[in-house]
Amino acid sequence: MPPAARRPSRPPIAWDEVELAPIVLVTGGEALLAERAVDRVVTLARAKDPAVEVTRLDAPVYEPGRLRVVTSPSLFDEARVVVLADLQAGTDAAFDDLVAYVAAPADDVVLVVQHSGGVRGKRTLDAVRAAGARQVACDPVKRDGDKTAFAVAELRRAGRRAEPAALRALVEACGADLRELAAACQQLVADTQGPVSLEVVTRYYGGRVEATGFRVADAAIEGRAGEAVALLRHALATGTDPVPVVAALAAKLRVLAKVAAARGRGLDPADLGLAPWQVDRARRELAMWRPESLAAAITAVARADAEVKGAGRDPVFAVERAVLRVAAEARS
Repeated sequence: MPPAARRPSRPPIAWDEVELAPIVLVTGGEALLAERAVDRVVTLARAKDPAVEVTRLDAPVYEPGRLRVVTSPSLFDEARVVVLADLQAGTDAAFDDLVAYVAAPADDVVLVVQHSGGVRGKRTLDAVRAAGARQVACDPVKRDGDKTAFAVAELRRAGRRAEPAALRALVEACGADLRELAAACQQLVADTQGPVSLEVVTRYYGGRVEATGFRVADAAIEGRAGEAVALLRHALATGTDPVPVVAALAAKLRVLAKVAAARGRGLDPADLGLAPWQVDRARRELAMWRPESLAAAITAVARADAEVKGAGRDPVFAVERAVLRVAAEARS
């Protein structure tokens, strides 16, 4: 039989965009998304034909000829879905049989191939792609922005939305593992009504929100007074001393002042010893700051610094006042 002609490769799509196709290739190391991609294909196949036969093969223990058996024409031409999982750890027979199959795929079969990453099986993956497989990308979700987008999508699918502050707190509390973040979204949907607020997230996951001094400072610098105070109070309640909070505020303001001065003099901020990400972030934040406001905020934090180190009677009051003043100046 002559080899199948190479088909144009389609760009990868997200797990929730995949549709039925003769061959579906799910790649990437985010296990939750890969599972969802496979489940979506099976669900779509069953919606089309409730009697569809689903067969799951584990590539690491694959036996020669098994794929040919489960994809061979049946007596009544039943629709079938075959899932070949964990190809990255597959046997040589799994690779050989898959290459042979995609050269002439069966008409009434949807084959889902799942590979979580690595170099093993690259030749086989190339053959699957060349056969015109619909590719689904399930890459690890690491950036906070991507985790936030994931949470937004989870809530939207359930007909819910969340306040920006609530999303940030949710990612801070549960974002280390995507499966845990998904479970948290599902719990909030099941247990609460209306928009998900910061108060709701704090009530459920407040003990796990990382309310460090720098997170307080980030919120204050961006003018988010309510969130900054909420994070501050949580940080203080969980043992954070006022001194490092004030130090974080001072450090953030120093970066803003350095970048503003360099910009005003036409200098390269990189020469000031700042990391590129610090410069980029400071430039964005400076859009809401006037020089006079920046000076007033620096003065307020300097006063708070002295008070939390012994010059004042109430360090907690001093740091909260400084946070509120910085947030107010950011939007003035």
